[in-house]
Amino acid sequence: MCGRYVMAKAVGDLVAEFDVQESYLESIEPSYNVAPTDPVPLILDRRDRETREISRKLVLARWGLVPSWAKDTKGAARLINARIETVTEKPSFRKAASQRRGLLPSMGYYEWQKTETGKIPTFLHGAEQETLAFAALFENWPNPALPDDHPEKWLRTATIITNAASDAIGHIHDRTPLIVPQDMWADWLDPETTSESDVRALLDSIPEPHLVPRIVGDRVNSVRNNGPDLIDAVEEPQGGLFS
Repeated sequence: MCGRYVMAKAVGDLVAEFDVQESYLESIEPSYNVAPTDPVPLILDRRDRETREISRKLVLARWGLVPSWAKDTKGAARLINARIETVTEKPSFRKAASQRRGLLPSMGYYEWQKTETGKIPTFLHGAEQETLAFAALFENWPNPALPDDHPEKWLRTATIITNAASDAIGHIHDRTPLIVPQDMWADWLDPETTSESDVRALLDSIPEPHLVPRIVGDRVNSVRNNGPDLIDAVEEPQGGLFS
């Protein structure tokens, strides 16, 4: 699974890197320890109802999907990830997989390698330190407690699709975020791709990522800690493990 990641890019950087035409964010608070239910930047393509032109947008979402039919937001923290194997079938995800796909920009993510004597916190990032684009789904949830004209009536939430990890990083964790390469961003975001078979084919065509693991310090274990020092490499502790 992916339960913690890094997103410390400025709005201008994301607009340029992802060819965004419309940004609804003035600034983004950098985070080296993004955790479930945190606000995160989301890239999506939508077709204008009047002009019929597709525009790429940068918006804010909360990490942890809340299906539009949910009665409340209590289950959001449990839906931070969606398994690629069942994402087009499960009721919580299948409509979003068909109609609401997005990209969550990231500089990398954390996993904790389990061993007999403890866990090793590891930061996984692109080989060229490039921005990663996690395959995401999003939903818009109407808060039934608020009137239709309330500015906070709608809550946008997102989940990260995960896949089985390759042998190269599978020893660290058996799941990894599905990472969309740049030459497939437009295909992934295309709002015209809606049938289950086409979405399934799109999912299956995304190649394995090439990620580099870096052992980091155990300060990342607490969501209260943040800052660029969290991704600094450390020597493997004596005995080979963090407790």
